[in-house]
Amino acid sequence: MNASPEGNSTSEARARLLSTATRIFYSEGIHSVGIDRITAEAKVTRATLYRHFTGKEDLVLAYLDQADQGIRRQVAAARASSRSAVDKVHAVAGSITQSIQTPGFRGCAFLNAAAEYADPAHPIHQFVLAHRQWFLNTVTEMLAESSDAHAGAAARHLVMLRDGAMAAGCLFDPTLVSETFLRGVEGILLASTGSATASATVPSITTTDQAP
Repeated sequence: MNASPEGNSTSEARARLLSTATRIFYSEGIHSVGIDRITAEAKVTRATLYRHFTGKEDLVLAYLDQADQGIRRQVAAARASSRSAVDKVHAVAGSITQSIQTPGFRGCAFLNAAAEYADPAHPIHQFVLAHRQWFLNTVTEMLAESSDAHAGAAARHLVMLRDGAMAAGCLFDPTLVSETFLRGVEGILLASTGSATASATVPSITTTDQAP
């Protein structure tokens, strides 16, 4: 592979750009950050950035795609860590609370992006909607496995609880927010299956990805 002007392979330069953009976009917001800031901190030239991304919007989409893939892996690992359908819901809920309690947590990357790109037709807003639809479909499928009763409504309730926890987690005590969220999930499971305590301990899922 040919080296870039910065002395690293082109794949390394792209990874450095994406890593830098991810850190800054998540901690400070998207609109407030310019291309010059990203290239300076990534130690690459503008030409290198445009060799890998068509512009800032393309970089934002890459940032969100990386977050999306990380969350899909997180959910898959949580589901694989448990046997029963109810335990799988517990595990996914537990992985969400782990994200909330991660140092530097700044809320949901997707909700944050949607707030900055409010136009429903914008590609970034559309990407956020696609990610959220996947998450809703996944939760619906999990709840349907645990009970046939009203899985769709229960899933929408769980996603709404999750959204509230993600918003509150960077404003209040994340431990208390996590406990409140898990109690809410218990209530959903109790209402839909008649049993919410199939697993008293949520399996530990190691993750550095932010939840949706």
